[in-house]
Amino acid sequence: MNILVTNDDGLSSEGLQVLASALSRDHDVWIVAPSMNRSGVSHGITMDEPLRFKQSGPKEFSCTGLPVDCSITGSQGIMPCIPDAIVSGINRGANLGTDIVYSGTAAAARQASFAGIPGIAVSLVSKTDEYLWQPLAGFIRDNLSALLSLCARDVFVNVNAPSISEYAGVRMTGVSRRDYRDSILMHDGPDGCKYSFFRGGDIQTDGDEKSDFEAVESGCVSISRIASQPFALEPDAGQARLFRL
Repeated sequence: MNILVTNDDGLSSEGLQVLASALSRDHDVWIVAPSMNRSGVSHGITMDEPLRFKQSGPKEFSCTGLPVDCSITGSQGIMPCIPDAIVSGINRGANLGTDIVYSGTAAAARQASFAGIPGIAVSLVSKTDEYLWQPLAGFIRDNLSALLSLCARDVFVNVNAPSISEYAGVRMTGVSRRDYRDSILMHDGPDGCKYSFFRGGDIQTDGDEKSDFEAVESGCVSISRIASQPFALEPDAGQARLFRL
C-alpha cells in the first residue's frame, strides 16, 4: 500500500521514524511531518500564510505547519497519489479519552477520515519516560489490515499501548474522561502587559472497565473507533421560546 506517516511531535521524533521504518518493510511509505513539536494543537489548520516543505530524504518532508496541514498537503500535494492510509504517530505519550480533543496526532487521522482516507492515530504511554517504540510499531505493521477494516468515512481508529516489551492482550475500548487540573500563573511584565504561564496538573482519569485507560493500565493495546463528525443533542423546539428577537 501507499501510506502517509505523520505526527505532532515533529519529523525528528523517534516514534515516527521507528513506525515509518516498520511499515516500510511491506509498504511504500511517505513521511510528511511538522518541522517542530506541535503537540496540543488539536485540529488547527494554516490558512493565512504559505506552508514550506523541506525534503530531507527521497520520500521524507518537514512542514512548517500543523499536523492537519501535513495530512492534507501530504496526501494531496506531496505524494504522487492519494494514500491508501494515513498513520499518525507514534506519539510520545498518551492520547486517551479527552486527550483526543487536544491531540494533533489524533487530528491528522481525523482529517484523513474527513477525506475518506483510512486514518489511524497511534500513541505510546509511559509512566517512567522510557519509551519502547518497537513493540507498538511491530503491532501496527502486523495488524494494519485489521486496523484499516475498522476505519470508515468520518471514523478513525485511535490506538494506545503501554511502553512494555510484551502486551497482555488487545481490547476494543470506549473512551475515558480526563481532568487535567491545569492552572495558569499570571505575572505583570515590565512592559505593562500581563503574562500567563500554563502549568500542567496531576491528571485524574475516569473510565469503566471498557475504557481505553483501563485497557492500557492492564497492559493491553487499546483500540477505539472515534467518530469524526460533531453532533448536537436532540433539539427541543420548546427551548427556542427561551429567546427573544
